[in-house]
Amino acid sequence: DDSTVQKSARKAEEARLTPDTHTSPFFVADLPGKGKGLLASRDIKQGELLLREKPLFVVPRQISSSPTALIAGLLAQLGQDEQDTFYNLSYVHFPKHLDPDMHQDQVALAIFQTNAVAAGDGVGIFPKMARINHGCSSAFNVVYTWREKEEALFVHALKSIRQGEELLTSYTNSKRSRDHRRAFLVEHYGFECQCSVCSLPEAESQASDRRLEAISEEYERFASWGQGRISGTDAIAHVRKIWQLEDEEGYWSERGRLAADAAWVAAAHSDSAATREWAQVAAEWYTYEVGGDSEQVAEMESVALRPESHAAWGTHRQLNVGGLSLV
Repeated sequence: DDSTVQKSARKAEEARLTPDTHTSPFFVADLPGKGKGLLASRDIKQGELLLREKPLFVVPRQISSSPTALIAGLLAQLGQDEQDTFYNLSYVHFPKHLDPDMHQDQVALAIFQTNAVAAGDGVGIFPKMARINHGCSSAFNVVYTWREKEEALFVHALKSIRQGEELLTSYTNSKRSRDHRRAFLVEHYGFECQCSVCSLPEAESQASDRRLEAISEEYERFASWGQGRISGTDAIAHVRKIWQLEDEEGYWSERGRLAADAAWVAAAHSDSAATREWAQVAAEWYTYEVGGDSEQVAEMESVALRPESHAAWGTHRQLNVGGLSLV
C-alpha cells in the first residue's frame, strides 16, 4: 500500500496535472492496468522535441555512503512541490514486511530504483519522463537522450504519433525475444508487458522473435569488420540487411548510430559517395532521435559536405562499399 506521504503527494501532484493541451504535446492520464501514462494531446511529427527536462537530482554511479541516506539528503534539499512530485512516482519491490509509513527512506529508495535513468556519469530522476510507459520493438515511439552541456534529458518522437496515442519508450533491449523481455521487465519493473508486440498472436510473435534475433546476429557480423574478419563490402551488406529486417519489424531505434557506423566503414575505405550517403542518412535519423540541433547531426552534415574530412578516411585499402540505396 502507498504510504501517507505518497497519498498526500499524489493529491498535491494531481492538482497540477491538468493538461494545457495548447502548449504541451502530451498530457498525463490514468490508463487501465498501467497507472499513469502520457497521451498525445495533438498529432506529433516524427523527430519533434517533446520534452526537455532537468533532473530533480542526480546520484553518482559509484557511491561510498548509504544509498538511502544519500537519497534522503538530496530530497531534503528540494522544495515541497518537488518532493511531492518525487513521492507521486510509482515503485516496485518494496519489502512486504515493512510499513511504508514507518520506512520512508526505503520508499524513497524504491522510487529511485524504479524510475532513475542515465544522466551522464550518474543516474537521475526525471518526473515527467518517468511517466512514459514501456513498449517493445515496433511499439515504442519516443526516445530519450542526455545532453551534458545542457544538463538535461531530451525526449524526441521516433515516429509520428497520432492524437490520443500513448507515448512509449523502451525500458530494455527490445531486440531480445518476447520471453526474455517479459522476464526482465517482471524482475526489474514488476509488470508483464502487454504492449502491441508482446500481445501478438503466437505465430506472429515467433516471427517477430526470429526477426529480432536476426537483427542482433547481423549487428554482430557487422561489428566483426572492426576485427578485420570481413571486408568493407560485406560490412555494408550487413547494415543493409539490418535496415531491411528493421523495416519489416517496424523497429527504428538507433538508426542514426548505425548509419554513422556505416559512414565510418565507407570513409575508412575512401568511398566518397558512400560516405556522403551514409552521413546524410545518419544526419536524418539523428535528427529524429536526438534533435536537429545536436552535435551528432552537425558532425554528420559536415562529413556529408566533405567525406574526406572523416576521421577514419583512408585507414583501410580503397574499396567501393556502397550506400543504403542498394536496398
